[in-house]
Amino acid sequence: MKSSKTSAETPSAKHHTDLLRQMLRIRRFEDVCAELYSTTRIRGFLHLYVGEEAVAVGCVTCLTPTDSLVTTYREHGHALARGIPMESVLAEMFGRTTGCSHGRGGSMHLFDSKRRFYGGNAIVGGGLPLATGVALAARFRGEATVTACFFGDGAVAEGEFHECMNLAALWKLPVLFCCENNLYAMGTALARAQAQTDLALRASSYGMPSWAVDGMDVLAVEEATQRAIETIRGHGGPCFLELRTYRFRAHSMYDSDRYRDKAEIAGWKERDPIELLTRRMLADGELTKDALKALHREVDDGIQRAVAGAEAGPLEPVEDLTRFVYAEQS
Repeated sequence: MKSSKTSAETPSAKHHTDLLRQMLRIRRFEDVCAELYSTTRIRGFLHLYVGEEAVAVGCVTCLTPTDSLVTTYREHGHALARGIPMESVLAEMFGRTTGCSHGRGGSMHLFDSKRRFYGGNAIVGGGLPLATGVALAARFRGEATVTACFFGDGAVAEGEFHECMNLAALWKLPVLFCCENNLYAMGTALARAQAQTDLALRASSYGMPSWAVDGMDVLAVEEATQRAIETIRGHGGPCFLELRTYRFRAHSMYDSDRYRDKAEIAGWKERDPIELLTRRMLADGELTKDALKALHREVDDGIQRAVAGAEAGPLEPVEDLTRFVYAEQS
């Protein structure tokens, strides 16, 4: 007997809709951040995640609330996927005390200890030893948790990458190393800086399970992440994912982006992760055009409320500017 449920009502369809909603939220959030930056309502450094949404959503979806995350300075997507409220992230970029880092961290230093979201790290590769330490601490405490560490392909050239790969493998630490390979370390192409461009192969030399993943396909990312986490929880020791993705925007809002061929960017945009999932869901009957429009409206309305709420937050009083800068003597 056939089920009375339509394909759009199945658990699989609902899950795919949630993945699409999360990616749309990140994409629209980043577009709004670019607009706010252009009008100087957001200042400082700003590194956008447009094009890479499938990585954050596909990976973070597989983590439990007790698992930990350590990220890079391009971390808005990870923060939103982790459940940090959009208003809290925006307030941080507006420098408001209601921000997740109380307005002191800005775009590159988002932090939320309650959600075990440990940065936002402005140093290339700087999150690797932090994640290794978090995993080691969890091991000492007897916690059955996984620490997911996100970093770019440029970090693979740093010394701490090799140190952390070695220690995590040697001590069998529960770390999921997520390398977001977007082919460029700032403005330097991977092939111009790395003799071995198969980054998963390099990681496997440390004796840990490592494989490459299509980082533009959120379902492929989710499947690979789930497999890696099951491996870590079941057998101990780290895993490495090389998530092959691409950022559609420049490295940062200061970057003129003259080092990439326009045809290359256009080619990657044909594999836009949001469009890939949308087309798949429409073809499978999991989504209608009307439902898609409603989803866009829902996302846009939420962002506008978040912007208004974030800007209404208070600035830090001038007399508090030296707090947390110098240690107070007893």
